[in-house]
Amino acid sequence: MDTNHTPLKIVVADTSAILRSGVAAVLRRLPGLNIQPVEIATPESLRHYLQLHTPEAVIASPTLGGWLDLAALKAEGRGGGTRYVALVSTVIDPAALRGYDAQISICDDPDTIASRLDNLLRPAGADDRNDGTETLSQREKEIVTCVVKGMTNKAIADRLCLSIHTIITHRRNIARKLQIHSTAGLTIYAIVNKLVELGDIKDRL
Repeated sequence: MDTNHTPLKIVVADTSAILRSGVAAVLRRLPGLNIQPVEIATPESLRHYLQLHTPEAVIASPTLGGWLDLAALKAEGRGGGTRYVALVSTVIDPAALRGYDAQISICDDPDTIASRLDNLLRPAGADDRNDGTETLSQREKEIVTCVVKGMTNKAIADRLCLSIHTIITHRRNIARKLQIHSTAGLTIYAIVNKLVELGDIKDRL
Protein backbone atom coordinates (compact mmCIF):
# COMPACT_ATOMS: atom_id res chain seq x y z
CA MET A 1 0.00 0.00 0.00
CA ASP A 2 1.56 3.30 -1.08
CA THR A 3 0.78 5.69 1.73
CA ASN A 4 4.06 7.62 1.69
CA HIS A 5 2.46 10.61 -0.11
CA THR A 6 -1.15 10.33 1.04
CA PRO A 7 -1.51 10.99 4.77
CA LEU A 8 -3.77 8.57 6.62
CA LYS A 9 -6.01 10.09 9.28
CA ILE A 10 -6.12 7.71 12.21
CA VAL A 11 -7.95 8.58 15.42
CA VAL A 12 -6.46 7.44 18.73
CA ALA A 13 -9.18 7.44 21.40
CA ASP A 14 -8.36 6.76 25.04
CA THR A 15 -8.95 8.59 28.32
CA SER A 16 -5.27 8.24 29.22
CA ALA A 17 -3.16 11.08 27.82
CA ILE A 18 -0.05 8.93 28.19
CA LEU A 19 -1.54 6.09 26.13
CA ARG A 20 -2.94 8.46 23.48
CA SER A 21 0.31 10.35 23.07
CA GLY A 22 2.38 7.17 23.13
CA VAL A 23 0.34 5.42 20.45
CA ALA A 24 0.27 8.59 18.33
CA ALA A 25 4.06 8.88 18.58
CA VAL A 26 4.48 5.27 17.44
CA LEU A 27 2.05 5.80 14.53
CA ARG A 28 4.03 8.81 13.27
CA ARG A 29 7.20 6.70 13.10
CA LEU A 30 5.80 3.58 11.44
CA PRO A 31 7.79 2.64 8.32
CA GLY A 32 5.92 2.80 5.02
CA LEU A 33 2.87 4.53 6.51
CA ASN A 34 2.32 8.29 6.44
CA ILE A 35 -0.05 8.73 9.38
CA GLN A 36 -1.60 11.87 10.85
CA PRO A 37 -2.88 10.83 14.31
CA VAL A 38 -5.84 12.63 15.86
CA GLU A 39 -6.01 12.28 19.65
CA ILE A 40 -9.46 12.11 21.29
CA ALA A 41 -10.17 11.66 25.00
CA THR A 42 -13.92 11.06 25.38
CA PRO A 43 -16.72 9.11 23.67
CA GLU A 44 -18.63 12.35 23.09
CA SER A 45 -15.65 13.95 21.28
CA LEU A 46 -15.20 10.79 19.24
CA ARG A 47 -18.85 10.75 18.15
CA HIS A 48 -18.70 14.44 17.21
CA TYR A 49 -15.50 13.94 15.20
CA LEU A 50 -16.94 10.97 13.30
CA GLN A 51 -20.07 12.94 12.42
CA LEU A 52 -17.84 15.48 10.64
CA HIS A 53 -14.96 13.36 9.33
CA THR A 54 -14.27 9.92 7.88
CA PRO A 55 -10.83 8.82 9.08
CA GLU A 56 -9.20 5.72 7.62
CA ALA A 57 -9.18 4.10 11.06
CA VAL A 58 -10.13 4.59 14.68
CA ILE A 59 -7.89 3.02 17.29
CA ALA A 60 -9.98 3.06 20.45
CA SER A 61 -9.95 1.53 23.89
CA PRO A 62 -12.99 -0.79 24.22
CA THR A 63 -13.36 0.59 27.76
CA LEU A 64 -13.59 4.22 26.63
CA GLY A 65 -16.35 5.84 28.70
CA GLY A 66 -17.00 2.60 30.58
CA TRP A 67 -17.73 0.46 27.50
CA LEU A 68 -17.59 1.91 24.01
CA ASP A 69 -20.83 1.32 22.08
CA LEU A 70 -19.17 0.41 18.80
CA ALA A 71 -22.39 -0.37 16.95
CA ALA A 72 -23.86 3.04 17.79
CA LEU A 73 -20.60 4.73 16.87
CA LYS A 74 -20.61 3.12 13.42
CA ALA A 75 -24.28 3.98 12.90
CA GLU A 76 -23.71 7.66 13.76
CA GLY A 77 -20.62 8.00 11.56
CA ARG A 78 -20.54 9.48 8.08
CA GLY A 79 -19.94 6.21 6.23
CA GLY A 80 -18.58 2.69 6.23
CA GLY A 81 -15.05 3.51 5.12
CA THR A 82 -13.61 3.77 8.62
CA ARG A 83 -12.00 0.67 10.13
CA TYR A 84 -12.08 0.12 13.89
CA VAL A 85 -9.12 -1.22 15.86
CA ALA A 86 -9.34 -2.16 19.54
CA LEU A 87 -6.52 -0.74 21.66
CA VAL A 88 -5.97 -3.40 24.33
CA SER A 89 -4.11 -2.17 27.40
CA THR A 90 -5.34 -4.68 29.99
CA VAL A 91 -6.92 -8.12 30.28
CA ILE A 92 -10.30 -7.89 28.60
CA ASP A 93 -13.25 -10.14 27.83
CA PRO A 94 -12.96 -11.33 24.19
CA ALA A 95 -16.68 -10.58 23.78
CA ALA A 96 -15.87 -6.88 24.18
CA LEU A 97 -13.74 -7.07 21.02
CA ARG A 98 -16.54 -8.26 18.76
CA GLY A 99 -17.25 -5.82 15.97
CA TYR A 100 -13.70 -4.51 15.75
CA ASP A 101 -11.83 -5.05 12.49
CA ALA A 102 -8.53 -5.70 14.29
CA GLN A 103 -6.79 -5.20 17.58
CA ILE A 104 -3.42 -4.00 18.79
CA SER A 105 -1.89 -4.22 22.24
CA ILE A 106 0.26 -1.70 24.06
CA CYS A 107 2.80 -4.56 24.23
CA ASP A 108 3.06 -4.87 20.42
CA ASP A 109 6.28 -3.72 18.77
CA PRO A 110 6.12 -1.08 15.98
CA ASP A 111 6.66 -3.65 13.21
CA THR A 112 3.65 -5.68 14.36
CA ILE A 113 1.48 -2.55 14.54
CA ALA A 114 2.65 -1.42 11.09
CA SER A 115 1.92 -4.85 9.62
CA ARG A 116 -1.59 -5.01 11.10
CA LEU A 117 -2.50 -1.50 9.98
CA ASP A 118 -1.03 -2.09 6.53
CA ASN A 119 -3.05 -5.29 6.17
CA LEU A 120 -6.19 -3.56 7.44
CA LEU A 121 -5.96 -0.45 5.26
CA ARG A 122 -4.60 -1.94 2.03
CA PRO A 123 -7.19 -1.63 -0.76
CA ALA A 124 -8.78 -4.91 -1.87
CA GLY A 125 -6.76 -6.51 -4.63
CA ALA A 126 -3.63 -4.43 -3.96
CA ASP A 127 -1.55 -7.58 -3.52
CA ASP A 128 -2.50 -8.69 -7.03
CA ARG A 129 -1.25 -5.52 -8.68
CA ASN A 130 2.44 -5.98 -7.99
CA ASP A 131 5.09 -8.67 -8.01
CA GLY A 132 4.92 -9.33 -4.28
CA THR A 133 8.15 -7.67 -3.17
CA GLU A 134 6.42 -4.42 -2.18
CA THR A 135 3.87 -6.28 -0.05
CA LEU A 136 6.55 -7.16 2.52
CA SER A 137 7.83 -4.70 5.08
CA GLN A 138 11.58 -4.42 5.60
CA ARG A 139 11.24 -6.46 8.81
CA GLU A 140 9.34 -9.20 6.98
CA LYS A 141 12.07 -9.35 4.33
CA GLU A 142 14.66 -9.75 7.09
CA ILE A 143 12.64 -12.61 8.55
CA VAL A 144 12.33 -14.32 5.15
CA THR A 145 16.11 -14.11 4.81
CA CYS A 146 16.61 -15.67 8.24
CA VAL A 147 14.10 -18.45 7.53
CA VAL A 148 15.69 -19.51 4.26
CA LYS A 149 19.07 -19.56 5.98
CA GLY A 150 17.69 -22.21 8.32
CA MET A 151 17.27 -20.18 11.50
CA THR A 152 14.68 -21.21 14.08
CA ASN A 153 12.01 -18.82 15.34
CA LYS A 154 13.95 -18.43 18.59
CA ALA A 155 17.19 -17.67 16.77
CA ILE A 156 15.42 -15.10 14.58
CA ALA A 157 13.79 -13.52 17.63
CA ASP A 158 17.16 -13.27 19.38
CA ARG A 159 18.85 -11.75 16.32
CA LEU A 160 16.13 -9.16 15.71
CA CYS A 161 15.45 -8.46 19.42
CA LEU A 162 11.79 -9.46 19.09
CA SER A 163 9.60 -11.97 20.90
CA ILE A 164 8.99 -15.42 19.44
CA HIS A 165 5.26 -14.55 19.31
CA THR A 166 6.05 -11.54 17.12
CA ILE A 167 8.17 -13.68 14.78
CA ILE A 168 5.33 -16.20 14.44
CA THR A 169 2.89 -13.36 13.68
CA HIS A 170 5.22 -11.99 11.02
CA ARG A 171 5.61 -15.43 9.45
CA ARG A 172 1.84 -15.85 9.25
CA ASN A 173 1.57 -12.44 7.58
CA ILE A 174 4.35 -13.35 5.14
CA ALA A 175 2.63 -16.61 4.20
CA ARG A 176 -0.70 -14.83 3.71
CA LYS A 177 0.77 -11.97 1.66
CA LEU A 178 2.87 -14.18 -0.62
CA GLN A 179 0.62 -17.26 -0.58
CA ILE A 180 3.77 -19.30 0.09
CA HIS A 181 3.54 -21.89 2.84
CA SER A 182 6.83 -23.78 2.62
CA THR A 183 10.47 -23.01 3.26
CA ALA A 184 11.29 -24.23 -0.25
CA GLY A 185 8.84 -21.73 -1.72
CA LEU A 186 10.26 -18.93 0.42
CA THR A 187 13.76 -19.90 -0.71
CA ILE A 188 12.79 -19.52 -4.37
CA TYR A 189 11.08 -16.22 -3.59
CA ALA A 190 14.15 -14.93 -1.71
CA ILE A 191 16.51 -15.87 -4.56
CA VAL A 192 14.30 -14.41 -7.29
CA ASN A 193 13.87 -11.16 -5.37
CA LYS A 194 17.58 -11.00 -4.43
CA LEU A 195 17.01 -11.18 -0.68
CA VAL A 196 19.74 -13.83 -0.45
CA GLU A 197 22.63 -15.04 -2.59
CA LEU A 198 22.88 -18.64 -3.71
CA GLY A 199 26.13 -18.94 -1.79
CA ASP A 200 24.32 -18.08 1.46
CA ILE A 201 22.03 -21.12 1.20
CA LYS A 202 23.87 -23.59 -1.02
CA ASP A 203 24.22 -26.06 1.86
CA ARG A 204 20.43 -26.15 2.20
CA LEU A 205 19.65 -26.83 -1.46
